[in-house]
Amino acid sequence: MKKHAGLGIAAMLTAMMIVTAACGSSANEGDKNSKPASGDQKITLGFAQVGAESGWRTANTNSIKESAAEAGFDLKFSDAQQKQENQIKSIRSYIQQKVDVIAFSPVVESGWDTVLKEAKDAGIPVILTDRAVDSKDDTLYKTFIGSDFVEEGRSAGKWLLDKYKDADGDVNIVELQGTTGSAPAIDRKAGFEEIIKSDAKLKVIASQTGDFTRAKGKEVMQSFLKANKDIDVLYAHNDDMALGAIQAIEAAGLKPGEDIVIISVDGVKDGFVAASEGKINFIVECNPLLGPQLMQAVRDVLDGKEIEKRIVTEEGVFTSEDAKRELPNRKY
Repeated sequence: MKKHAGLGIAAMLTAMMIVTAACGSSANEGDKNSKPASGDQKITLGFAQVGAESGWRTANTNSIKESAAEAGFDLKFSDAQQKQENQIKSIRSYIQQKVDVIAFSPVVESGWDTVLKEAKDAGIPVILTDRAVDSKDDTLYKTFIGSDFVEEGRSAGKWLLDKYKDADGDVNIVELQGTTGSAPAIDRKAGFEEIIKSDAKLKVIASQTGDFTRAKGKEVMQSFLKANKDIDVLYAHNDDMALGAIQAIEAAGLKPGEDIVIISVDGVKDGFVAASEGKINFIVECNPLLGPQLMQAVRDVLDGKEIEKRIVTEEGVFTSEDAKRELPNRKY
């Protein structure tokens, strides 16, 4: 009897040891340096924003902050004040802090390869939002989430082409460009020119950066009005510059939307108010609410899922009449 009891106790002890070993182990125990799946611990996201140059950017920032909070992420946020050196400094700080993912909206397209290589060497994935970089090595970032800026420019050009298809004589256009060297400024200009070049009477007589700000848009429009007696159309790369230009046009005793046709890009609420009043004739939407898409991309990247290299946001176009109907529904 004693012999059988001893064998039973030994079997029980062996079983207990097996269960204890199973409960105490984890999938990552053999690799202390491997990153956990996104559901295993709180994710730290470092985001380097361009700045706060417009209503669009404010809405974009709010979307990112709110979406990160809803996702339960630890968000480390920085404002570059539209300076590339500030963004690079922030990205290097995030690398030192060993965040899980870095995301940013590049101030300009060029000059990112060195810092992106540093992030890659540190094993930290990078996601681009809103604006692209011109790096030839696309392994330096996982994906780019944002609008098709060239197509936005094309949409502006197509509307103008149709509006003046039966016009006699030249149509003089002035252009308020976005920040020099930025992806939206380069692409919105390129898309617009691609379309209007098919009609020789559509002529861009002046083009200058308004830096995406209302104050600069007003200042540049004032100089356009002084230098050019006959301006038929204003093409602004964003609503804030268009709104600043409207102030300059009204101060000159002219009626925006009538004396000067205005085309703008973005679709922020202030732009829709101006459009509903007939001061902006056509708005090409650029959706700033990228937060939910960004948070999902962060999860997918950390979970090792396949992710598209280019994620395009859905957007529309609006005439003044469209803006009147849509204004009550605008969230930004």
